[in-house]
Amino acid sequence: MRWDDSHESPDLIDRRGEQGPSRAGGGGGGLGGLLFLVPWLMRSRIGRVILVVGVLFVAGRALFGGLGGQRLNGGTSAQSGNPAETPEVHFTAFVLDDVQNSWTEQFAARTTPYRRAKLVLYTDATATGCGTGEASTGPFYCPQDQRVYLDLGFFHELSGRLGARGQFAQAYVIAHEIGHHVQKILGITQKVDAMRHTEGPTGASVRLELQADCFAGVWAHSTQQRDLLEKGDIESALGAAAAVGDDRLQRMARGTVSPESWTHGSSEERARWFQRGLDTGSLQACDTFGAAKL
Repeated sequence: MRWDDSHESPDLIDRRGEQGPSRAGGGGGGLGGLLFLVPWLMRSRIGRVILVVGVLFVAGRALFGGLGGQRLNGGTSAQSGNPAETPEVHFTAFVLDDVQNSWTEQFAARTTPYRRAKLVLYTDATATGCGTGEASTGPFYCPQDQRVYLDLGFFHELSGRLGARGQFAQAYVIAHEIGHHVQKILGITQKVDAMRHTEGPTGASVRLELQADCFAGVWAHSTQQRDLLEKGDIESALGAAAAVGDDRLQRMARGTVSPESWTHGSSEERARWFQRGLDTGSLQACDTFGAAKL
């Protein structure tokens, strides 16, 4: 992907290296919002997967004191965490702005304008509008504060253990999370919340996630139009979508597949809906809720 390796974004908040929220009293913090990769919990204990596999929204719990963080617009934020991550910080900032600029154009003809989300980089754990966010859950979007949360260590997990290599695989992750923000603006998130996030291979949770994959593809379509893509980028994104399918991750974790517990969709479905958005560049083509077959 062609990008500006010194890019900075006013919508990126850098909390890397800051101390995470206290867990005094044993209560802990519940992760709210949409989890991009619930099965990333398989990295640690299988029991954690069982606890969260059906969760896409968790009711906001007692909020911790806000962590100010620094926006990446003053030239110092890229040094607040691991200096080796500086290229990834600039890449994340570039993709974040490019995705949101694309959606601003998409919404220009709509009565509801696009509202820009913030993306928070953090290390290990951080306070969010949905409770405590932890790196072990993977990237996620919190609809309560309309922010995406990302520990850059996830990118290493994505390319390493999950085998989804290439920068456009990382770009797909960011675009997917912003896709959830688009759902929030369009009122889709609220409707799905009322449906209690039914699970299983055709449940509301799966349809919500596949739509976010399709929205990521809509953005990818725009990068094709603007000649930002390089050889292998699309294959990289499709590989990332397939790498995080529920069936693949369940098979990796325990050798069996349980469709009744799916929350994100199969590898084939995730890649196909991303491809659909890529091919059409259309919001209307991403109606997973009206689709008879996912």
